[in-house]
Amino acid sequence: MPSAKNLPKKNEEYGTKEYWNHRYSQEADDDFDWFKSYADLAPIMHDLIPDKNSRILMLGCGNSRLSEDMWEDGYHNIVNTDYSDVLIEQMKERHGELRSSMEWHEMDVRDLKFDDASFDVAIDKGTMDAMMTSKGDVWDPPEQAVNDCNAEVSETLRVLKPGGKFIYLTFGQPHFRKRYLQREGTSLEIRALGEAFHYYLYIVRKESN
Repeated sequence: MPSAKNLPKKNEEYGTKEYWNHRYSQEADDDFDWFKSYADLAPIMHDLIPDKNSRILMLGCGNSRLSEDMWEDGYHNIVNTDYSDVLIEQMKERHGELRSSMEWHEMDVRDLKFDDASFDVAIDKGTMDAMMTSKGDVWDPPEQAVNDCNAEVSETLRVLKPGGKFIYLTFGQPHFRKRYLQREGTSLEIRALGEAFHYYLYIVRKESN
């Protein structure tokens, strides 16, 4: 759990590499999960990713336990990315011996260094949200935020195989997220999770050739 002293003074800091490098350097032994835990998500993942040999891309993995918990559940072909070099080195050290089949790469989700059609599944658990914390009207977000989100989705769809899935978990309501996720050659499913307070699961399926 992050210490209060490591929380940003302004929400827009969530979108900066400097903030995350500083935070991870202060929380080297911690883990933190936005939204749901894997215990909550496991039945959904089993349904959406029935083949545990699927090659899975984690977009902005952070120090979440999601990759670790999925690996323990039998998903051993996971490639983790984050643009914090501090975090990636920590994760390599933490998991390298016990979970040697997992990969860890310092990488920007807006500029993925993977081949086209090289993943079966991509998962974003709050990463796009961090790019949407800049100042501005939530109904009319700044151009930079729009460009960043569009770039992430475009890159994700590029590296997905035909028939692949982009799974995105967020608190963002459909009005604010559909504009980025609805693309030609895909289908979009939206599920509301929770009771008193809703999270949303967006599933973008890339059409098969």
